[in-house]
Amino acid sequence: MRSQPDSDKRNPGSAFPWRASEGPILNSFLDARTLPAGTVIQTDLAIIGGGAAGITLALALAHTPIRMLMLESGGLAFDDSTQALYSGEEAGVHYLKLDGSRLRYFGGSTNHWGGWCRPLDKSDFEKREWLPYSGWPFGREALEPYIPRAQQLVEAGEPIYDDAKRLAADAPLNLGKGGLYTTYFQFSKTRGGVLPTHFGKRYGDDLRRIPNLDLYLHANVTALELAPDAGSLDRLEVATLSGNHFTVKPRYTVLAAGGIENARILLVSNDVAPRGVGNANDLVGRFFADHCIPREVATLVTFDGNMPAYYTATQSAGGVHFRAALSPTEDFKQQSSVLGSLTTVENEVALDDLAKAAVAAAANALGVDAGSARAFSLGTGFELAPDPDRRLTLTGERDALGLQRLKLDMRVSNSDFARYRSTLRELGRQLLAARTGLLRIQHRTRDGWLSVVDWGNHHMGTTRMHDDPKHGVVNANSQVHGVPNLYIAGSSVFPTYGSSNPTMNLVALTLRLADHLKMVMT
Repeated sequence: MRSQPDSDKRNPGSAFPWRASEGPILNSFLDARTLPAGTVIQTDLAIIGGGAAGITLALALAHTPIRMLMLESGGLAFDDSTQALYSGEEAGVHYLKLDGSRLRYFGGSTNHWGGWCRPLDKSDFEKREWLPYSGWPFGREALEPYIPRAQQLVEAGEPIYDDAKRLAADAPLNLGKGGLYTTYFQFSKTRGGVLPTHFGKRYGDDLRRIPNLDLYLHANVTALELAPDAGSLDRLEVATLSGNHFTVKPRYTVLAAGGIENARILLVSNDVAPRGVGNANDLVGRFFADHCIPREVATLVTFDGNMPAYYTATQSAGGVHFRAALSPTEDFKQQSSVLGSLTTVENEVALDDLAKAAVAAAANALGVDAGSARAFSLGTGFELAPDPDRRLTLTGERDALGLQRLKLDMRVSNSDFARYRSTLRELGRQLLAARTGLLRIQHRTRDGWLSVVDWGNHHMGTTRMHDDPKHGVVNANSQVHGVPNLYIAGSSVFPTYGSSNPTMNLVALTLRLADHLKMVMT
């Protein structure tokens, strides 16, 4: 591996050595619609997608000998015709419109993300015998060195998280010994303290200062063309909505177009590999996942009326914005066979007469005073179990570029809801054990849960990671099995999903990929 230039070492304490205020603008973003038809561009590395993963990768490889070309489908602002390329069909459990849960212009979905950050848990990476298809090819320790740098990129501050003494002056909600504990989100922020960081706006000038990067807007990759023996990626076919076509011939390519579009590009690229690139074992598009976010899942009553403010709203301390949530412990997840969840305290609610009587009776039985009792609704985001039949497939309908659209078959199993109910029951037990309060679970049937379900807009799992090509699309280094010069970045490679929001974690994973590419390409 070659040593990095001195310019790469100007500020070793930051995620990257340059900031928007440093150095001259070197490049302008290029408009692919202005290229002469039939142009062939050669480069060392093609990055498909200008969202969080693509921008992170370009920043991490700046000032290296690697010549990069980024291809972004959209422009610098939202455009209806480009956004419509995401449109597709939905079946099964009601889900979000495929063209409504992602943004297709420079900066990607960081243009509308909520900024919630939290590292994946250690157990999220582990093989669990009771959970089919679980296990990453490495443990969390492989990602931990990249989390501080990822935190800087998403501008969420120093990774404090569960160091409660540095975040909250008030003691957390008193829970009896058991399966849930108070954890913390940190939030992305821009320099003005506004939530959250939009990668395109925040890092646009940084990208323009990278001498080894060209960035093309309005450039849609329509095919990954393999060599005749299918042993490597030969070229990319690219088109614009205005009708322009050109070719890119890279030595290496990273597909970073999001959890849905990554799968579609692989599936439609079927000239040499009839099932699509990387799909010899029919895994591309399978295992789609999002975080299930049912609303008003339970009512929590505290007998003394106390609820620290950092449970119900974002607070600031230690240089970070944070908010508390209730999470199952690692031991409880393993012993009770439950998956990750992050339960949040939402609005204060009024109790009816029957509920007031129940609170009074419970307090009397426990020998505590409930004269100041207050009630709060709870929300959550919880993890779905991996399911190969929750998947994306191609349809016969085509978009404006002539590419087949997708159909999503969305599924939530009864066991997904049952696991979360078990977590809520344990929370209720702990509240009573501590004589802090009590909990009422609002939904007991599948229909009841489905009536309040929302989704996190977190697309994961469709190009899952596993070292065995029979069980994964990419290996531990995010390389597509059987195609040594094609890699995938983003949360589509997550084999299991955890309950933490994916953006900061996928940024950390992309930084890890950047280090790997430096070794194999230089």
